[in-house]
Amino acid sequence: MKTEEQTKKRTMASQLADSVRNDIVNGTFAPGTRLNLNALSKHYAAGINPLREALSRLSATGFITAEDQRGFKVSEISKKELIDTQRVRVDLECLALRQSIANGDVNWESELVAAHHRMARIQRTPMGERLSLDANWETGHHDFHIALLSACKSEWLMLFIQTLFECSVRYRKAMLLFKNTLKRDIVTEHKDIMEAALNKDADLACELLSAHYDKTTKLILSSMENTKK
Repeated sequence: MKTEEQTKKRTMASQLADSVRNDIVNGTFAPGTRLNLNALSKHYAAGINPLREALSRLSATGFITAEDQRGFKVSEISKKELIDTQRVRVDLECLALRQSIANGDVNWESELVAAHHRMARIQRTPMGERLSLDANWETGHHDFHIALLSACKSEWLMLFIQTLFECSVRYRKAMLLFKNTLKRDIVTEHKDIMEAALNKDADLACELLSAHYDKTTKLILSSMENTKK
């Protein structure tokens, strides 16, 4: 039976794991950054032991790499991982999207339209301008994509999709470091995906969603290539 102290420690470790993961996803800790426990302890005002447990948990998610006798570091980004995660993301999200369209009722339609409207109102990426990944836009963008898939009725599927979504955000945040200029009409991309879903055209919706992610992948790959030159 767990003691109150053990439960409190585990809760603290869970909270710290969420905080560190969010900071990695949002680019506070760049890829390859070594994570010093003493520095992190001060940064998060937390003890060493729950921090170590939090980092150990995150090492199982791919966001952190644990090195024998050397501690922890933020996992590097790579073309191979990007291509792999985006391919799996497309496969899983298209599966969820087809189920969501099949199951979606008027409440799902209303939530999807509302999520798109909120995102569109704070949209900062008109054609030809650089993507601005501020917190409000990221929240709206996340909520739109989750609303799109929310009627799939599979908690496990949504859990895997959420992890891949965060991985994608990490790469898009890293793209800002590459100083790449985006030239795409992302407003129309999202609108077309929504309309196909509302029209119950699963084939078209999946085709548009795949193309949407493929454009992002190609832009990030191009940015990574240009950085090497």
